[in-house]
Amino acid sequence: MAIFSTFGLKYKTMSKLVSEFNEYRTKMNEVILSKDNLVIKRLWNLDTNTYAAGALDVKTKELLGLVASMVLRCDDCIKYHLGKAHELGLSTEEMYEVFAVANIVGGTIVIPHTRRAAEYWEELMR
Repeated sequence: MAIFSTFGLKYKTMSKLVSEFNEYRTKMNEVILSKDNLVIKRLWNLDTNTYAAGALDVKTKELLGLVASMVLRCDDCIKYHLGKAHELGLSTEEMYEVFAVANIVGGTIVIPHTRRAAEYWEELMR
């Protein structure tokens, strides 16, 4: 996020990379859900409930989701989990430990996704 000032008031603006992802995701989720497909609705509800607090806290579940997304090489999933991790207040140091775990588990094929994840994280931290 960038910070700008107008009349002495400070405002934060979301980076273009982050806002474009969020806008596209929201738009397409609305399109998909408007088709009223019961299986898709159930799957997405299950996904939402999976990341709710339980025996594991939300932070742990998001980090597990991020590692899995990196190993599976799903860039949209990676961005989503990075956004959630940012909302939860994770530090850059914590994030790079997660990146390290994903690279060890997934191997060198994960490196390009780590680069894009690092880029997205930097944008979130602006």
